[in-house]
Amino acid sequence: MTRADLASGRRTSDLRITSVTVTPVAFRDPPLLNATGIHQPWVLRAIVQVRTASGLVGLGETYGDTTHIDELVRAGDALIGIDAFDLAAVRRRIVDAGGAGHGRPHGMTWMIAAQAADTIYAPFEMAVLDLQGKCVGRPVVDLLGGARRESVEFSGYLFYKLSGHSGQADDEWGEALDPAGIVEQATQMVDRHGFRSLKLKGGALSPETDVATVRALAEALPGVPIRLDPNAAWTEDTAARTASALEGSLDYLEDPVAGIEAMARIRRATSIPLATNMCAVAFDDIPSAIRAEAVDIVLADPHSWGGLTATAQLGRIAQTFGFTLSMHSNSHLGISLAAMVHSAAATPALTHACDTHVPWRRADDDVVDSSALSIRDGGVAVPSLPGLGVTLDEDALARMHADWEQCGYRVRDDVGYARKVDPARAATVPRW
Repeated sequence: MTRADLASGRRTSDLRITSVTVTPVAFRDPPLLNATGIHQPWVLRAIVQVRTASGLVGLGETYGDTTHIDELVRAGDALIGIDAFDLAAVRRRIVDAGGAGHGRPHGMTWMIAAQAADTIYAPFEMAVLDLQGKCVGRPVVDLLGGARRESVEFSGYLFYKLSGHSGQADDEWGEALDPAGIVEQATQMVDRHGFRSLKLKGGALSPETDVATVRALAEALPGVPIRLDPNAAWTEDTAARTASALEGSLDYLEDPVAGIEAMARIRRATSIPLATNMCAVAFDDIPSAIRAEAVDIVLADPHSWGGLTATAQLGRIAQTFGFTLSMHSNSHLGISLAAMVHSAAATPALTHACDTHVPWRRADDDVVDSSALSIRDGGVAVPSLPGLGVTLDEDALARMHADWEQCGYRVRDDVGYARKVDPARAATVPRW
């Protein structure tokens, strides 16, 4: 940009949005168990491309359920003509276009209407920040205030699982339906990626099994912090009893029960820090959670909290009111991973390792070359290239869109898929 450009206010790049493309994709997923049911064989995601008059293209990624994709397409159509540096206009156009969310993407049964609106906006903000970074030649983390850490730490995400999907061969991980199976799984993850902390998805099996598994992990991997997330599958009595059995064994306990008031009662009954991705899922929830003293750790997520800048805002609130952050994950691809790394690197209050499903994804299942985002020594180096620092692989996008067309899934339904294994499976929460 020349001195004359600066004086006149002209930009050398025209960042008016000229088109938006939303491409649904699918990639393979193992039969992982949770409190709701079992992961289907295919994960559904949506890739957003925002193109500008200058030829730059920004990338975003989000949930891929059909209802959510319909919302994204309608929102994208409303963005034509907006300057990509005008995020306020992007948000306003999406809301005016009806992007308040008419469904809960990705089966999130605890999502509130306000948060649904944020999930529509989030991938477009992601793409627009990618555009802004490419325009000025700086990584997105610099647009968020600068990197507070050079590498973002992630936690190995452990799941009870079947050996393979019905009718398919056993997968590379094998079965894990008891403490010994989870210890073997954890050992593989630590050996492959160097994770320095671990998170167990609980609530799929009995609380007694979860307790035995945590203890087995602590014995097999001494000094490695362990978290447990039963997704509110326990009653308050069960949660109090189980927390008592795990005193001194957990880094934190995530959503043992449902709701702010119930979480507050459990927090008073245990010394284990409590975390949430269910009772405080939007900014409107924070005042009640603080007043009730319900949680110690909130799990941020740029996909559901309203983007990367919203995560930074949540971090400032956390610093003000004395709680800390981790970061939530659904099954995701490299665009999301890059966004999570930039967001976490710019958020000082995010002091706990982030969640990620990356180890469960096959190496060839991605729409970008994610080699620069490899997890080494438990962390991912913050990208230094302009924007998000990733480049779309058009051939991979086409292949994974073809997988979406052929896979037969359009909505995530862990309960329905679990009923193929156990026809009597009920969608009852709490389960224990």
